[in-house]
Parts: sequence; structure tokens; C-alpha cells
Amino acid sequence: MKILVTGGAGFIGSHIVDAILAAGHSAAVLDDLSSGSRENLPAGVPLHVADIADADAVERVVAAERPDAVCHQAAQMSVSRSVREPAFDARVNVIGLVNVLDAAVRHGSKRVVFASSGGVLYGDVTTPAPEDTPANPVSPYGITKWVGERYLEFYAREHGLATVALRYSNVYGPRQNPHGEAGVVAIFCKKFLAGEPARINGDGRYVRDYIYGPDVARANLVALTGDLPQVRSGSLVSLNIGTGHGADVNELEAMIRGAMQDVLAARGKPASLPLPEHGPARAGDLRSNMVDPASAATVLGWRPEVSLTDGLARTAAWFASGG
Repeated sequence: MKILVTGGAGFIGSHIVDAILAAGHSAAVLDDLSSGSRENLPAGVPLHVADIADADAVERVVAAERPDAVCHQAAQMSVSRSVREPAFDARVNVIGLVNVLDAAVRHGSKRVVFASSGGVLYGDVTTPAPEDTPANPVSPYGITKWVGERYLEFYAREHGLATVALRYSNVYGPRQNPHGEAGVVAIFCKKFLAGEPARINGDGRYVRDYIYGPDVARANLVALTGDLPQVRSGSLVSLNIGTGHGADVNELEAMIRGAMQDVLAARGKPASLPLPEHGPARAGDLRSNMVDPASAATVLGWRPEVSLTDGLARTAAWFASGG
């Protein structure tokens, strides 16, 4: 099976490419390299450098590859940037998706898997939200993810695509980009390696459901390639991909600081890392968000395998090794 991964040179996308290849399928990548890197991809994987908001460029790539399925990960992923620049967010996350769907239909793709976001669709929730929780996005980023699912539903109904929206909670892990505004785990890891304190927005009592990147890649692989009774032509299936457990940013910072101290000590570089500093709260941030992953277990046979403690240790080790 040939699968085109948009955003495949990025953090989550490159883990999906690895999973696709390990399962014996072939992969091609479309990425504008705004946050991704060629170094994230194995040798031999075709990389088309293009912007999903450029319909002609997307058409050329899909026409050249003619994938059996498309895994759409490319996105504007910062909540705070979406608040500042809603038009840019919509250009990438809505127009970009429509361009990919149009090209997929024209060139015979049968299945599309979309990176949605349970972390923003449900709004503030204090218990793990199931998929039938009413959508309540409070940021332009969340709005575009909700609109994206509605477009998937339309293209499934109108063109017979089998579509799956995977509603990620907060994804972290090796290869995450620490230079933007999203990706608190990566940002904190880089701060600690520089001997600097982590900067926590507001009071830090923002609860999130953190899911390890390679676990997310496994969910995508099954959604793309599995013989799944509920994933069929003309349908949209929306599934939460998370752990159902929450940690606030204060707890997360302490866990990452401890994990990085352990990694440095094991490498003969013991360090007492500084305690955090606090800055102003960010616009658009939810106070609490967790997702219920039970439906993914039923539909995909998928469950998270890596605990937050183990995932943070692996991520700290990756950054400390030069990642």
C-alpha cells in the first residue's frame, strides 16, 4: 500500500512514516519544511517540498504519487498563533485540507486519515471527554479542526472516501520542535539542557492529557491500513487518541526536570536544574482538557503503551543526545 503523509517530515508525521515502513508499506511525504526536517526521514522516502495551501503544488504531488491513502498531518498547530493570526490559521488548516481532499479524490485515493484535536474541540472539561461531547472550540485553531472534520464528512458522503479523524490530546516525544509556541515538553527539555529555568504560563494549573508520539503513530497506521468494519466508503469515524489521564504544567515541569537530571547524571554530567519561573497566562489556553480513548480501543484495537513517566524519560534522553 502506498501512503502519502502530508507534514511527514515533522514530529508526528515522521513517526507515522517510520510505522508505515516498518509495517511493509511504502510512504511519500509532502512537507513545506517550516517546522519539519529532512533529517527526520529515512533514506529513500520521497520528499516533495510544497505548501498545502498551494492547490497547484498539492495537485502535482498527489498526481505524481497516486497514493492509496493519505495521512494528513500538515497544519498550523499553535493555538496562540491562531488567536493572533486567524486568517493564516484558516488558510493552512481549512484551505490546505480542502486542497488535499480534492487531489485525493481526483487521483483515486480511497482513505484519508486526518490529524484532528481532542485537545481543543471539547473546550474545558474536567473529566475525560468521549467523542459525543458537544464541540466547544474556543480558539481559531480549534474551530478549524472542527470545520476540518465537517469537510471530511462532506467528502466521504459526496465522493465515497473512507475518512478517519483522530482527535489527538497533547502529543510529545522525540523530534518535537522546541522552537515554536506549541510543544511544552520539547521547550522545557531545551531550556534544561541550556541550564535555564522552564517558563510556566500563568499559574501552571492547566491540565492536559499527554500522549507519546510513537503511540499516536501506531493509531494512524491502523486507521490507514487496517481492515476495520467501521471505516468504510462514504463514512467519517472520529476517534480520541489520548490516555484519559491528566497532568498540570507544574507537575509536568517537575517530571521533565527530574527526568533530565537523571539523564545528565547517567552521562556523568550531574546538574541541579533551576526551578521554574512564571510568566503571564496565554490567550486561548484551556484550563483543563482530557480525552476518553475507549472508542479507539473498540474501533482500532489501539491503546496507549508508553506511560508519561517512561515517555518523558525517553524524550529527555533523545534531546540530551543532540536531538
